[in-house]
Amino acid sequence: MKINVFTLFPEVFRPYLDTSILRRAIQNQLVKVFLNNIRDWTADRHHITDDTPYGGGGGMIMKPEPIFTAVERVLGEDFKFPIILLTPQGRLFDQSVALELSRHRELALICGRYEGIDERVREHLVTDEISIGDYVLSGGELPAMVMIDSIVRLLPGALGDPTGAQDDSHSFGLLEYPHYTRPNDFRGWEVPDVLSSGDHARINQWRREQALLRTHKRRPDLLQKAELSEEDRKFLDSLDTPD
Repeated sequence: MKINVFTLFPEVFRPYLDTSILRRAIQNQLVKVFLNNIRDWTADRHHITDDTPYGGGGGMIMKPEPIFTAVERVLGEDFKFPIILLTPQGRLFDQSVALELSRHRELALICGRYEGIDERVREHLVTDEISIGDYVLSGGELPAMVMIDSIVRLLPGALGDPTGAQDDSHSFGLLEYPHYTRPNDFRGWEVPDVLSSGDHARINQWRREQALLRTHKRRPDLLQKAELSEEDRKFLDSLDTPD
């Protein structure tokens, strides 16, 4: 996969890209991330990328010229892959969107800044707009890093465990089940016996029930769209039945 990032602050990405799973994925050539500084595509000697808004009002607006020039010079004008603007006004990013985007061979991410971005970028350049949540950040750099991390871990070979991403919270519609490791007894808190039983059928059943229980307690809204078996539904019904 190839990911092109267009930003005013490329330096904020490098430390995270040089760490852990992302670093290994890049070293193993599973993904290439190119950081493009929008300022490099300005036409004036001061490298100005923003200006005051027409109609008045506070804040500054990112100019369209350097963004269009950067994207078109780097990607060409006949691209057939998503050009994504990171904005609080976009569709909400979740695991299903991460999976959708991980299937593309190439992506481009445009990081907004300041008060906003010239509307002509939305109308005539980007093909998608994505938000990582209903709150406002200073720019699109952190959302872009969130998306890159979430997407890359879904690429085959990115994780040490081939099925690791499948077990993550939200990957199968539920929150993930609890995890334990050594020691078995820590300050009197013991690991559930089933996990050391060697009975994989019982372990899988326990994990499924724990995922259902945790989702029921913390994010019951997810159960409305999760794929549930008849056995799952019986277990959930038992949670709502008074003792």
